[in-house]
Amino acid sequence: MTWEEVKKRSIHDFSSTALEVFRFQWEHNNVYREFCDALNIQVDQITTVEKIPFLPIETFKNRKVITGNWPESTRFTSSGTTGQVASIHSIRFLQDYHSICLELFENQFGSLSNTSIFSLLPGYLERQGSGLVAMMEEVMKHASQPSGFYLNQWEALNQAIEDARQKGHRIILLGVTFALLEAAENQLLPLDAHDIVVETGGMKGRRKEITREELHEILKKGLGISQVFSEYGMTELMSQAYFQPETGWFVPAPWMKILVRDPLAPTQLLDVGQAGGLQVIDLGNLHTCAFLATGDVGKVWEDGTFEVMGRFDAAEVRGCNLLVQ
Repeated sequence: MTWEEVKKRSIHDFSSTALEVFRFQWEHNNVYREFCDALNIQVDQITTVEKIPFLPIETFKNRKVITGNWPESTRFTSSGTTGQVASIHSIRFLQDYHSICLELFENQFGSLSNTSIFSLLPGYLERQGSGLVAMMEEVMKHASQPSGFYLNQWEALNQAIEDARQKGHRIILLGVTFALLEAAENQLLPLDAHDIVVETGGMKGRRKEITREELHEILKKGLGISQVFSEYGMTELMSQAYFQPETGWFVPAPWMKILVRDPLAPTQLLDVGQAGGLQVIDLGNLHTCAFLATGDVGKVWEDGTFEVMGRFDAAEVRGCNLLVQ
């Protein structure tokens, strides 16, 4: 079973493909199998996507979550405040990650020809193993020059943006939230209204968390842009979802599905429009675990788009968190 096979089949029949991946991972992923056994899961009783058990995402902090036995091509590690245990996501084929990231980025923003892409990623560039940095490195390979990463180099970044603008390039600026806020509040990056800004969410302990609506208003006013996009991704996922300013919801990749669990009964799913814990099916995680219970709170809508409202106060998922300790 290869990623290309899974992707092609999932687009035509997501449910049956997801169930096949579940059975594959139940059989070949020791950590996921232990989790299912602890829940007394009978594999032949899992006949719909909604019955699949979701592994708490914190498991990546304490166990090596892989399906099969293979050497890593690389590994991604999570960022966090001092003293936190980092999540580790083993990557079997880095080219799969690159192709997923590039396809989803271009699906969202169109062809990258005649486009300059700039990244503000302090806290990511300063450490090894960032999946977000690896994603942007690949995306920038397909963009026009000038493009690049900048770390507190406001004058140089402004000059690069001006050079790109003089060449007639479209401008895309992706940045970690606290860096974009610094630029907006101090008017360090005067952009044009039609320039594209993508925030990656989270303050990483640098600043007080605010709502997405508040954040986007600050960025629009301080940067002089008309709208803001967001990227929803995490160390433990191969795929990303992108926020649509027109609707206010995130659109998952075609091989992803978001479900919402009852926080008081983690094995129970909630209906469309009800707020609860977000559970992600990412079939891009073919070689690790495709079924993850996150610490995020949100809602899912009838068309599969979803809202991210924040995180649980205690981010560790309790209730069915049987393998974390």
